[in-house]
Amino acid sequence: MHIAFRYRLLLPLITALLLIVGYPLGFSFWVSLQDYRLTAIEGATWIGIEHYIALLRNNSFWTALRNTLVFVATAVSLELLLGLSLAMLLHRRTTLGRNFFRSILLTPMFITPIAVGLMFRFLLNSQLGVITKLTEAIGLRIDWFSAQNALLTLALIDVWQWTPFMLLLLLAGLEALPEEPFEAARVDGASAWQSFWHLTLPMLRPTLLAAIVIRMLDAFKVYEYVYAITRGGPGESTETIQYHIYRVGFLYYRLGEASAMAYVLIAVILVLVVTLFYSLRRA
Repeated sequence: MHIAFRYRLLLPLITALLLIVGYPLGFSFWVSLQDYRLTAIEGATWIGIEHYIALLRNNSFWTALRNTLVFVATAVSLELLLGLSLAMLLHRRTTLGRNFFRSILLTPMFITPIAVGLMFRFLLNSQLGVITKLTEAIGLRIDWFSAQNALLTLALIDVWQWTPFMLLLLLAGLEALPEEPFEAARVDGASAWQSFWHLTLPMLRPTLLAAIVIRMLDAFKVYEYVYAITRGGPGESTETIQYHIYRVGFLYYRLGEASAMAYVLIAVILVLVVTLFYSLRRA
C-alpha cells in the first residue's frame, strides 16, 4: 500500500516530465527521420536514417562540431584554472576585502549572454574598440575577429562571463571541506602545495566533476556570442554547432536535417560526459 501510494504521488511529476521533456524529444527524433521542410507544401516524407548518413559527408557540420569542441575545451579549461585559483585565494582568511571581491567577481554571470556579446563587439572593434586602443597603446596590434583569432576571442569572452560560476561552485566546495586533515598536515610539516595536491584536490573531486560537467554542457550551447558578434565568420571559423543547427533549421527551413544534427550532438555530449565522469572518478 505504501509503495503504491508513493508511485501515485510521483505520477503528476512523471506526467509533467513526459509532456515537457519526453514529447519534444520524441517529436524531434521523428522529425529527424523525415524530409521535413517548412517550405514543402506536400508535408513530411519518411526517409529513415538518410539524414544521419548524409551528415557523414557534410563538411560544414563537422567543421561546426570541431569549432564547438575547441571552444568548449578552451573555455572550460581556462574557467576551471581561473575559478580554482580565485576560489583558493578568496578562501584564505588573510585575503583583504575577500567578501567585497566575492560580490564583485560574481557580477558578469548575471548579465545576459547576448548583451555580453554586443558589449564585446564594440569593445574589441578593430577601429573604435576601447580594448583594441589599449593594446595598440602598448604596441600590440591584435585583430580580435580575424579567422585565426575569432574563435579564441569568443572563448575568452565566455571565460570572462562564466569564470564566476566556476568560482562560486569551487568556493562552496572549499568551504565545505573539513579542517582536521589540513591541521594534521600542517603539524606533520606538509607544505601548502603538498596539502593542496594530496588533500584539497582529492576531497574537492566531486565538486570539480560537477562544475566541469555543468559548464561543459552549458558551453556546448554557445549561440549568443556567435549571433551577436561574428555570425559564424570569417568564413566558418566561428560557426558553432548550435548556430549551424539554427541556420539549417530556421534560415534554410530544413528541420529534418537540423533535428538529426541535434541528436548527433546529444550523442557526442553523452559520450564526453560519461568519459569525463569515469575518468575523474578513477583518478
